[in-house]
This record gives sequence, C-alpha cells and structure tokens, in this order.
Amino acid sequence: MADFFSTYGFLLVSMLLGAMLGLSLYLPLMAGQLSLASPGFYALGGYTAAILSTKVFQMSGSLFPLPLLVVEMLVAGVVCGILGLMVGIPALRLRGIYLAIATIAFVEVLRVLSLNLEITGGAVGIFGIPQPFQTPIEYLWIVLPLLLLSAWFVYRLERIRVGRAFTAIREDELAADAMGINPTYHKVLAFTLGAILAGVVGAVSAHFLNTWNARQGTFDASIIYLTFVLIGGSRTWAGPVLGGVAFTALPEVLRAIADTSGLPLWLGQFLRDGRLIIFGLLIVAGTIFFPQGLVTPALLRRKRQPFSK
Repeated sequence: MADFFSTYGFLLVSMLLGAMLGLSLYLPLMAGQLSLASPGFYALGGYTAAILSTKVFQMSGSLFPLPLLVVEMLVAGVVCGILGLMVGIPALRLRGIYLAIATIAFVEVLRVLSLNLEITGGAVGIFGIPQPFQTPIEYLWIVLPLLLLSAWFVYRLERIRVGRAFTAIREDELAADAMGINPTYHKVLAFTLGAILAGVVGAVSAHFLNTWNARQGTFDASIIYLTFVLIGGSRTWAGPVLGGVAFTALPEVLRAIADTSGLPLWLGQFLRDGRLIIFGLLIVAGTIFFPQGLVTPALLRRKRQPFSK
C-alpha cells in the first residue's frame, strides 16, 4: 500500500484538484452562464500564493507552515472574488457563445500579463515554492477536506433558494425575471463563487506543483475543464466531481495503454500526446449521446420502486 501511494500519490491529489476545478466551472453553469474563465482565476490564485510564499512569507524552516498556507488560500479567494465581481458585472451582460468568447479573452489577458510582469517571473514563472508536506500524498490532508467542503457547499446551494434561482435562470431567464428573480445579481454571484473556488484551488496547486507559470492558465485548460463538466454532468454537483476525477486520470491511463499494449507507433504517440484531440472528440460524442452528462439529477434521485402485484 505504501508503494501504491508513493507511486500514484501525485495523480490521486491531481484528480481531486481536477474535481474542484470542475466545480468552479459548474457554478456559473448553474445560472446558465457558459464561462471559461476558471483557468484565469486558477492561475491568479496560484500566482498569489507563489508570490506570498516566496517574497512575503520567507520562512527559514524545512517545511512551509500550514497556517500560512491557509492564509494564502484565503487571500487568493478574496483577490479572485473581487476580480470576479469586477469582470462579472460587465461580462455577464453577454450570453451563450459571446460570454464564452469574452471569458476566453479574459484568460488570455491574464496570461499575457503574467508573461510580461516582473513580479510573476515572466515566461520562466516562479519556482522553488516552499512545500508544506514532504510527499505529494500528504497533500490529501488539505485537498480532500477542501473537496468535501466544496462539494457539500454546492450540494446545499442546489437545494436552497439561491440555487433554485440559479436553476430558474438557466432554464428560462425571462420567466425567472417575471417571477421576481434578479438575473444580474444571481449570475454575478454564481460567477464570483466559481472564481473564489478556482483561486483557492490555484493557491494549493502552486505549492503542490512547486512552480507556477503562465502555462497554468490557458485556453487549453478551459477546454479541459469544460470537458469535466459536460461529460461528467452539467445538471448536478456530482457530474463535475466525477468528470474531474476521471478525466484528470485519463491521460495517465492512455499513456499506460500506449506503453503496454504493443500498439503501432503512430497510435501510441497519439494516445500519449493527443490529449486535447481526444477531449474534443469526447465533448462531441458526449453532447450527442449524453446531452446532460453521465450523471443526471434523475439518476441521483432514482429509488427502488415498491413491489406491486
């Protein structure tokens, strides 16, 4: 068992981080907003933690103190929440594909800024970020409770008045407005909550990866996170969690298949390096055969039918 955790500890933690990133994209989708801004907030949260840990909290000890990591997570969440509010108020006047294009532009703006600012390390990025744990598997002490808390929060959000307002806006914004629901307020709230969660995950990931650069927040990452939600399920909290876990592990599964099954060289190379192409094909296939994803609310509510004669 120890060998298993030492070998696959990094992958296990990455799978849980992917599940939370799926939830961060799912939150604006709850209100019917196709936002692809999560990688931008994820990158911003990581830069916040990297800058604080390397330039502000310069600790001389061997391990980075956990209380300071929690402080970085809080600061990253606040910074991303404020920026999410500033971006969301004007951007959420758009709908559908136009909002997706606007949020992709936001991600690209942050990426270009991080490439050119001195404080972010330019193209090289920030490296040597201090570690709060000695091994990757020990990050489960932070990541697992954070995932459980995030999933519980979204689960409860779906069942209270605010979450029902999100669902009403997603189904028919005009009808929701006619019933007294403020669409602008709720859409900005959903967008901001997703930004906060992505920023907190980025703060943890910066320490976990030990280095942080502009490659963390790109358009490619937007497509990957969108795959988590669309294939896992875009109508309930369990879908992004399942999608994030499964599709974070998928590249490693494909790489293992390519290395052990004796496939032709070109096919093995495709399985190793064609991750984005495979994700794109899965999005197309998923929208055709599973338009609501693999996990749907009806599937979660399914109960055993009583026996009747």
